[in-house]
Amino acid sequence: MKTAFLLTTLAVSASAFAPSTVNVMKTTLSMSDASIEAEEPVALPAYPTINGWTADPKAFCAGLPGAVAPLGDFDPLGFTKDLTVQQIKKYRESEITHGRVGMLAVLGFLVGENFHPLFGGQVLGPANTHLAQVQGIAPFFFAFLVTSIATSELGRASKGWVEPVEAMNYNSDNDIKGTFGALLRDDYYPGDIGFDPLGLKPTDPKEYAEMQTKELNNGRLAMLAAIGMIVQEQVTHSTLLSTLL
Repeated sequence: MKTAFLLTTLAVSASAFAPSTVNVMKTTLSMSDASIEAEEPVALPAYPTINGWTADPKAFCAGLPGAVAPLGDFDPLGFTKDLTVQQIKKYRESEITHGRVGMLAVLGFLVGENFHPLFGGQVLGPANTHLAQVQGIAPFFFAFLVTSIATSELGRASKGWVEPVEAMNYNSDNDIKGTFGALLRDDYYPGDIGFDPLGLKPTDPKEYAEMQTKELNNGRLAMLAAIGMIVQEQVTHSTLLSTLL
């Protein structure tokens, strides 16, 4: 009797220290599930290749050209930090558009103040006042000028921008705020509105990036020059050359 009792006690004690097969299986399964979840790749949005450029969200300005030595990735105020590709494209669209306007403005200042055969030579003085003079001297031409600018802007918008209603719905569905319904098309390269009457646009992606960088640099310089010219004439009320001479 004592022997049976001792054998029973030993068997129960041994079973208490034996590993649980069910617990091991559960632990193994849970660890394998965790490893599977950890190994699942994160789906990144696919971006189309336009003019040889494929947007890279991790690169400076999403990989767009325009950074040159010695400044390189110049953004001391962090305007492009943590921006989406869509936001960076809108910033670049704004930069290149204003750069083109700046280049035209500088040319208009220098030529318009020294060579003015239109309107019988009545438009004179600082270039800051020329547009107001044209409005008074030739109102129909002024109206034509405003209509032409509006038409070109509408053409640019239809080329590169998503329709306002569709853009606002997209922004609302994705909780995007502060864009006023503005949304660039995914297959639109900032600034490439298809206007190339002389056929100067390169077909090679590397050459296109180089030309784009040159245009950006000239536009940036022109914007600074135009601001200087406007401020100078507002202060002196004289033409540029007359102030220098």
